Amino acid sequence: MSENLPFAPEIAPSATIPDKLRQAGLRPTRQRLALGRLLFETGDRHVTAEQLHAEVAALGEHVSLATVYNTLHQFKRAGLVRELAIEGSKAYFDTNTSNHNHFLLESTGELMDIPSDVIRVEGLPQPPEGMKITHVDVVVRLAKDQ
Repeated sequence: MSENLPFAPEIAPSATIPDKLRQAGLRPTRQRLALGRLLFETGDRHVTAEQLHAEVAALGEHVSLATVYNTLHQFKRAGLVRELAIEGSKAYFDTNTSNHNHFLLESTGELMDIPSDVIRVEGLPQPPEGMKITHVDVVVRLAKDQ
């Protein structure tokens, strides 16, 4: 199978990490398995490449930051994670690939899911010819009351 699938494959929720990778068309290499375990074994989460790199290093795995970025982008192309661009250059990767939006706690950068049925977006522009809207990301920023 190709490692650049243009769609999100149907992955069995109870699949093991090696099976999840194979079903997505990815070879289960040592690095992908290590990063996949951190991403998918503890439930849905939001993580930056730097956070994931620190976590894998704490486990004693030798995976470069560039490999973490490359693997996250491979997972994104395979439909295993969604990439969320926050603050322009900061990217989070979300293991929950369903259509949902987010709260951003500005003081910490923490992202939290908002259920998909809570926000309604109206008045979207007509996309250019030959294009379709696939998702609208809404980020609601939060700050603690003073």
